[in-house]
Amino acid sequence: MLLVIGRIGRAHGVRGDLFVEPLTDEPDVRFADGNVLVASAGNPLTVASTKWHSGKFVVHFVGVDDRTAAEALKAIELSIEVDPNQLPEDPDEFYDHQLAGLSVRLLDDSEIGNIKEVVHLPSQDLLAVTLLDGREILIPFVTEIVPTVDVPGGFISIDPPLGLINEYDAIEVRDEI
Repeated sequence: MLLVIGRIGRAHGVRGDLFVEPLTDEPDVRFADGNVLVASAGNPLTVASTKWHSGKFVVHFVGVDDRTAAEALKAIELSIEVDPNQLPEDPDEFYDHQLAGLSVRLLDDSEIGNIKEVVHLPSQDLLAVTLLDGREILIPFVTEIVPTVDVPGGFISIDPPLGLINEYDAIEVRDEI
């Protein structure tokens, strides 16, 4: 099973270095020198070296030795092969494949839909949820809104703020005021 760990950004300099947006808590481990990564374009990329530059992660891959070759890799996702049964060490961390498909319930245990995918943004992760009525919503994956994640039980519980699931909830409250 493939685990996405980064996304290639723009080239840095003329020697083939690339800015990479890490999608992992351990970029120095996942992008260690010599690690072979699976690129979404299909070809493997071997990490030659990494460094931090002005707060951004820079990676040089074996065989990518000029700016033209580096620019051809822009927007490619980088993955590693993992055992699907392997779990993160931290019990409050989850792999995307563990969350996709889980049932989404309100705190009163009423089911409202299923997780379609995890959307990774720079500021926070979002859960793309397909509701029972077919609509899709995005739920911020934060403890205040998602207090319970029960992977073995097959569900998450959410405590949504007004307007998150039904935009009319927030309008009705405003009309009453």
